[in-house]
Amino acid sequence: MLIVYPTRGEAGFLRERALEQASWRGRERLVGPDWQALELGLGKANAAMTLGAFLEAHPEVRQVLLVGIAGAYPGAGLRAGDVVLAAQEIQADLGTVGGLEALGMPALELEARRYYNHLPADPLWTARLHTQLGLVPRPFLTRDAVSETHDEAAELERRWGAAVENMEGAAVAQTALWFGVPWAEVRAVSNPAGVRDKTRWDVPGALAALAKALEPLL
Repeated sequence: MLIVYPTRGEAGFLRERALEQASWRGRERLVGPDWQALELGLGKANAAMTLGAFLEAHPEVRQVLLVGIAGAYPGAGLRAGDVVLAAQEIQADLGTVGGLEALGMPALELEARRYYNHLPADPLWTARLHTQLGLVPRPFLTRDAVSETHDEAAELERRWGAAVENMEGAAVAQTALWFGVPWAEVRAVSNPAGVRDKTRWDVPGALAALAKALEPLL
């Protein structure tokens, strides 16, 4: 299993459990008993190029799990410290305001299937994680620019039906789908989406909750 994370600050609990710490193309790489982990960098471009290059160089990778923190939308019923499992990733800033389908231009086409803005997590692995970790799959949303106000967050939630937002998930999803590698995603809520005042965030609490939730996998 390859565990990927956007920033080194989100990987302290992995670093504590790693048997080896190294560097790969300037990114942190960790090796555990039966897993490896890789820093992606912040945002969609960093996530896609790093994961794509790593999968190309390591065809033995059979599963990708993205972990990190996220902002929760107002109506999702989530608080800081809650941990959520992705049912899908929604790429919300590609195409028109309502997405790519209105343009008839998919973001990814594999055999007979077209993917526009909705990128489903691997159903079998997500079902196993649901059973193993006790997490209910929810829709995730990705944008390069996260919400800056409550109204903006509420509008994105209304338009796309997502529970949380982040800046890397759709890139990881699309890259993994293109390589034919099952992907899943687990994130802990660190803040309400649209709140930029970091005094209202709880990143340490979110990371502690994430570490506890993922303990059965490590």
